Amino acid sequence: LHLLFRLSDEVSLWPLPQQFQTSPVAFKLSASRFKIVHAPGSTAGPSCSLLQNAFRRPSSRVFVVLGLETFSQLVYEDDYGVNNINKTSILDYPRFSHRGILLDTSRHYLPLKVILANLEVMAMNKFNVFHWHIVDDSSFPFLSRTFPNLSQQGAYHPYTHVYTPVDVKSVIEFARMRGIRVIAEFDTPGHTQSWGKGQTDLLTPCYSGSSPSGTFGPVNPILNSTYDFMTSFFKEISSVFADAYIHLGGDEVDFSCWKSNPDIQKFMEQQGFGQDYSKLESYYIQRLLDIVSSTKKGYMVWQEVFDNEVKLKGDTQIHVWKMNPQYQDEMARVTAAGFHTLLSSPWYLNRISYGQDWQDIYRVDPQSFNGTPEQKKLVIGGEACLWGEYVDATNLTPRLWPRASAVAERLWSDENVKDIGSAYSRLEKHRCHMVRYARNLRAID
Repeated sequence: LHLLFRLSDEVSLWPLPQQFQTSPVAFKLSASRFKIVHAPGSTAGPSCSLLQNAFRRPSSRVFVVLGLETFSQLVYEDDYGVNNINKTSILDYPRFSHRGILLDTSRHYLPLKVILANLEVMAMNKFNVFHWHIVDDSSFPFLSRTFPNLSQQGAYHPYTHVYTPVDVKSVIEFARMRGIRVIAEFDTPGHTQSWGKGQTDLLTPCYSGSSPSGTFGPVNPILNSTYDFMTSFFKEISSVFADAYIHLGGDEVDFSCWKSNPDIQKFMEQQGFGQDYSKLESYYIQRLLDIVSSTKKGYMVWQEVFDNEVKLKGDTQIHVWKMNPQYQDEMARVTAAGFHTLLSSPWYLNRISYGQDWQDIYRVDPQSFNGTPEQKKLVIGGEACLWGEYVDATNLTPRLWPRASAVAERLWSDENVKDIGSAYSRLEKHRCHMVRYARNLRAID
């Protein structure tokens, strides 16, 4: 058996590198002797576990390892010594950007092996951030050691449909070995119905007239016990998830329950908020941000937090997701205020349309808005989002791939890479690589 290593004249790389060179020269290598090692002077150092593990993974195509941003030089070593194949000039990838996928695993629980498999495919597509929307109204599958009752009462099943501390650690390490950060989202004060099942008095009692209706709304923002709970909870979260950032949500808060509650009404009057319940939301978010700041973590928030004029630290990342009003206007406002931002509005993959909708996904330019060059530098990237109302382990893969691949190239490649015809040809080949990989995974499993 022989391994043939070459860059084809008809380039089919996906996503397309910022720069590349091709050569008609082919290297015929002995499969028994071929291996990839660090070149002298590699910026990654001689003992980089990320690269060593990438080199050893049999499922990886040769070019998959080139997605690691610390990569310096590709060589092969045989019985006659070390021989250079190419250097960094041949494949020049951008660095320090946010190329993410948001995966909602709470509305339909996704088994651990499904998450790990998609992390592998994320690496094949050069995504470098896994935004884990791990809890929501529907379920609370995160097993908290500090508050185990949250998943005991709030998960679909307290034993079979939870992510244990070992599971979470496995996801973080599996991702890390593939150059992927894991940013967890714990969204409040809305999207918290499952929280209330395991934490007494956390949610706001709703009223019908002068009597409690028996239903509950968002997190209760007027109780000191709420902030005591959040302090303990996010202290645990900051120790479990190693990334420098936590996503705190802050979107889609329904004010109707707050408006019905007489204690909330009295608090609003005392604070001078009038009937503007966005001010009450801002009050809660501000206190939550102070709590998270004390853990030395940075935070990401959905755009509503910025829109409601909450006082934010300068390094806050604003996540733009709404289509209307025009997301380009929101990008302009956020960056004009000096905040880093990332875009998801045009990349909600749970929206299904007929035909090849990847082409519309592919044409998006996240920096296409009215703003100065300095503003556009504040756009750190974007995310493809897949929400879980109608997605579970049975249909996740065809919903996510290869449509997410189009987002990957848009966030990775040069802004002038826009040829749909060329993209179609390369994406078709890339899809075949992913299909073959999925078959290999099933065979191993």
